[in-house]
Amino acid sequence: MELFTKFETNRFRTNHVLFALLLFGLLNSSIIAQSTIHGEVQNTNGILLEGVNVVLNPTYSGTTTNTDGQFQLQNIATGNYILTLSYIGYKTLKDTIKVTNEDILRDYFLEEDLLNLQNVIVTGTFEPKVQLESSTSMSVLNADMIQQVYPQGTANLLQSIPGTFVDAAAGEIFTKVYTRGVSASAEDDMGWYYVSLQEDGLPVSLAQYSYFSPDLFHRMDLTTDKVEAIRGGSAAVTALNAPGGIYNFISKDIQNKFSGDIKISTGIQGENNYLRKIDAFVGSPLGNNWFLNAGGHYRIDDGARNTNFTFSKGGQFKFNLIKRNKNGYLKFYAKLLDDFTNRYTGVAAVNWNDPTPAYGQNFSSTSLLMPSFNDDIPNGRNLSQGGSNSFNPSKGVHAKDLAFGFAISQDLGHNWKLKNNLKFSTKSANWQTSISNAFVSLNDPLAYFISGADFPIGQVVFKEAQSGTEIARIDNSGTLAGQPIQYLSDGTLPNDAIMGTSAWYIENNADEWMNQLTISKKIDHHNITGGLALGFSDNSFFNQGSFGYVTYEPNPRMLQVTLENPSEPIIELSDDNGISNYGGLFFVNSKANVSQIATFLNDNWDISEDFNLDLGLRYETINHKGNKDRFAPYVQDGGLDGNSNTAYDNGILAPTGEKDHFNFNYNYLSFSAGINYKMNSNSAVFLRFSQGNKAPELNYYFNNFSNVPINKKGEVQKINQAEIGVKYSQSNFSFTSTLFWSELTNIGTANFEFDADNNSIFYTPILFNTSRTIGLEWESVYEPIQNITIRFNGVVQDPKATKWKIYDAAGSVDTSDDQTIDYSGNTLAFNPKMMTNLSSEYQKNKISGFIKWQFMGKRFGNVANGFELDSYSIFNMGAGYQINTHLSAQILVSNLFNSKGLANFYGANSFGASANGATKEYISANPEESFVVFPVLQRSALLELKYSF
Repeated sequence: MELFTKFETNRFRTNHVLFALLLFGLLNSSIIAQSTIHGEVQNTNGILLEGVNVVLNPTYSGTTTNTDGQFQLQNIATGNYILTLSYIGYKTLKDTIKVTNEDILRDYFLEEDLLNLQNVIVTGTFEPKVQLESSTSMSVLNADMIQQVYPQGTANLLQSIPGTFVDAAAGEIFTKVYTRGVSASAEDDMGWYYVSLQEDGLPVSLAQYSYFSPDLFHRMDLTTDKVEAIRGGSAAVTALNAPGGIYNFISKDIQNKFSGDIKISTGIQGENNYLRKIDAFVGSPLGNNWFLNAGGHYRIDDGARNTNFTFSKGGQFKFNLIKRNKNGYLKFYAKLLDDFTNRYTGVAAVNWNDPTPAYGQNFSSTSLLMPSFNDDIPNGRNLSQGGSNSFNPSKGVHAKDLAFGFAISQDLGHNWKLKNNLKFSTKSANWQTSISNAFVSLNDPLAYFISGADFPIGQVVFKEAQSGTEIARIDNSGTLAGQPIQYLSDGTLPNDAIMGTSAWYIENNADEWMNQLTISKKIDHHNITGGLALGFSDNSFFNQGSFGYVTYEPNPRMLQVTLENPSEPIIELSDDNGISNYGGLFFVNSKANVSQIATFLNDNWDISEDFNLDLGLRYETINHKGNKDRFAPYVQDGGLDGNSNTAYDNGILAPTGEKDHFNFNYNYLSFSAGINYKMNSNSAVFLRFSQGNKAPELNYYFNNFSNVPINKKGEVQKINQAEIGVKYSQSNFSFTSTLFWSELTNIGTANFEFDADNNSIFYTPILFNTSRTIGLEWESVYEPIQNITIRFNGVVQDPKATKWKIYDAAGSVDTSDDQTIDYSGNTLAFNPKMMTNLSSEYQKNKISGFIKWQFMGKRFGNVANGFELDSYSIFNMGAGYQINTHLSAQILVSNLFNSKGLANFYGANSFGASANGATKEYISANPEESFVVFPVLQRSALLELKYSF
């Protein structure tokens, strides 16, 4: 028994030894079989490239090249792989590699892709596609191009994109962006009406209405990797209610090593106004195929024009967290925006044929905004509870946006693929600013009756509100008989006038969520994609306008105004801060829910290796459901405070308790069909026809139907577009060119007017019109010699108002003298016949530089073609130096030669006037009349220091 036990014990030990030897052998074999792939990446000029993304599939492991252009992937098991190298501005390169038990050394040369035609795009398409092979007009701005633009807002950057009209004269908000003459409803605070401003494939904001546009909630910083811009075309079937185009800001994605940037900027603009800004971005792998990117900015900006307050202050923080697997990825993302900014109003000019500044104003520096002060204005919604709204015009707009969501993309096997992107956001935009800056003569009774007082005639005293010092004392008794005022003291008011302006208070709030789901299946040569897009927005809008007594001069002062007739009580026409007619100019209190549901189907058919057909259908249903308060002046002896000597609170508009409800559906079918023929690996031609639709935005209800039933829904505008284009890509020369035709029908137009007889503001009835534009866009890049790059893009077009009528209310709500005026056949307003961008860039070793010339052609300031804005040119330049491996410096100068170009036109310089009123007949009859224009922003210079790690 003992012998048997010893035998079993020895056999047990022997088995363990053999097992250990076998396990060691297997592990040793596995270790030996693991290899390293390493190498070097250069461009075709032999310059080592840092930051090239190197990804090995199907392991999905990756890295980036270092400062010496070298990369290394370790512990790669035996097998067959595809190594992909991608870098913005260069053609993507793929290499098939067979890994055995030996290390592999591969050196690569990347060929420049000057227009990114060989790179993959994700905008305006349901599946990622090489731009050369797509049947759309697409432009890409990479990170380097973005950093060449002075930071004056989203719209300012988009001026570099061919065929894109941009008006950014008001600042970084209150901007206008449109293409190809699809523009008629894109006015003022609805400047993005036809296009979709997106972040990573979803709209920044689902709804648009007065003083609630997507540029309020978008800021640029180092977190943006690139911008993809599509004009017209497939936007009809790929965007939510935005058939005119898509501008998609794509955030930085996976960083295969810990890296980042910190940038400090300081600038000077206008007359010694400063900008201070700090940007930061960091990205890193976290292990187990998790990756994190985070960054944002904070800035303090005095603005390009003169004010007595900080024009912009605030910032944002963004991050994304990505999990990558062999079948795709999962991404969580979020953004927090908390920002104050403002927008400029126009400047007075004279001489219709060659505008020059009037009344001592300056095209470069005058802003005509109210100065900073603090006031409490009664809140018309809850007067009985003593409610009030704090008001300080230096606040401008306080925009807040908290957004978060997740995106997923997965290959499901058997040629099925699923993608979904879901985002929630809560937004608010609180406006405290001034609107309008018209000249109101002291000889005009409006200057006194607009206070809300019953009979403000006699001796009127104007004091500077801040100091209480009397400026002027007048007798206005003769104004009712058309006689001029009489000064009763030595003091006078500048230009014998006050400014016709309003203390504009708005509360906008929206809770939104949106989702886009796509499922695709590849069947033979077809890639079929179907999906569902959802958007829901819960909105509230409150607007209250009061009058502000302000001096009419370049640096306006608030005026405290009283009526001081002998032997009579003093009547206060304004409060101590100069605010009058509390809440009596304008009142809107509305709520609305928006739901957008769209289903779509797309077939991307590779008819042959070189011939692709892209067919898309989209059925969209939009519901607007809400209500709008009716209102009337609050009636009480002595006004709100019961004091008959304070006239400024006698006309407050308040809800009556009655509401007008609306509940309308808009259903439409859109389609787009494109053909791409790839002539060879470097060139292609394409053809596309699209029919899109644009449903009304909420401003249709909010701005119209004042104290009347909302008994008619808005019209859906129809957008038909055809385009034919060519794309060509070579190592030193690339270009695209597109011939296009667009037609926009069912355009609802109305004017914003003022009735001096009863001091009311109103919109004229809506008329529906049609426009048509034919044009040619182009974009080209040429490298004549090493280190020099020349870019030239632009558009020539013929925009026509083919069928166009304007409602003329004759300056009053009385309809007995109204008429319609026919302007059919005129040139479409605010659409130049030519826009171009020409630039030259230099890059060698540590030194870089560029100079850009932007040309804006002549534009008519109204559909009457009565006034024409002249063409202008703007030159921008910059220079950079790589101080060392980590530290670089750059200088940017915007509007180098201080162009005085005029970007916009607001009509005659009178309270309540509109651009459409400046007809040829009006100008001929009023040659000396002043008018309001918007000059471009003046010269700005910026010094940037960036630390990269």
